[in-house]
Amino acid sequence: MESVARSKKGDIRSREVNLLSSLPKPKRNIQKRLDAKDPEIIKIARQFGQMYWDGPREYGYGGYKYDGRWKPVAHDIIAFFELKEGTKILDIGCGKGFLLHDLVVEGKAMGKNFNVCGMDISAYAIEHSLPEIKDRLRLGDAREKLPFEDKSFDLVLSINTLHNLTRPLLAKALSEIERVSCGDSYIVVDSYHTPEQKEIFESWVLTAEFYGYPDEWLALFKEAGYKGFYSWTIIE
Repeated sequence: MESVARSKKGDIRSREVNLLSSLPKPKRNIQKRLDAKDPEIIKIARQFGQMYWDGPREYGYGGYKYDGRWKPVAHDIIAFFELKEGTKILDIGCGKGFLLHDLVVEGKAMGKNFNVCGMDISAYAIEHSLPEIKDRLRLGDAREKLPFEDKSFDLVLSINTLHNLTRPLLAKALSEIERVSCGDSYIVVDSYHTPEQKEIFESWVLTAEFYGYPDEWLALFKEAGYKGFYSWTIIE
């Protein structure tokens, strides 16, 4: 895990930190996805139902099963944010809740109990979450005002979710993250550094509504008043 100062003061550029570096690199057949992609497939993928999570690869994940890959990510998040006993964590766009599950497991291994909550737009994902975490997950839409009081959570996470919103709604969602967080936040969104990476990304993407170069994201963060930590998903 990178060594990055946790201060939220100063320039937003100092708050980039990759806490997902331990995840295995996904296998992507870019050309096959591009050849199969059409408006109907995109429409179905954006419903975030069975086809997106567990249908053929051209519709999304191609089968999203628990395999423990989020455990080292959970460990790095706990270490980076120095999470303590009783920490309240919200995961926006939690999907099947695998990260929250592993945060709970890793926390207990360290002798700490966390109060976790997940929210996702997909009823299918929540229904097919792990039994140990299902009662911590709730149906919700990041395009709306979050159903939580101000400063309800010590840490708010949103991994590979917010780019599925249009720019105006994304700005609102970022400001909502700031509102419900009384401490830290960490988001991961789609981006690219070169025109070549942008072309690959656009060949692959199904559900993203807003994406851009890092400077375009940073401008949006500033506009929305987002002061948390962040990193990029780069498809290569």
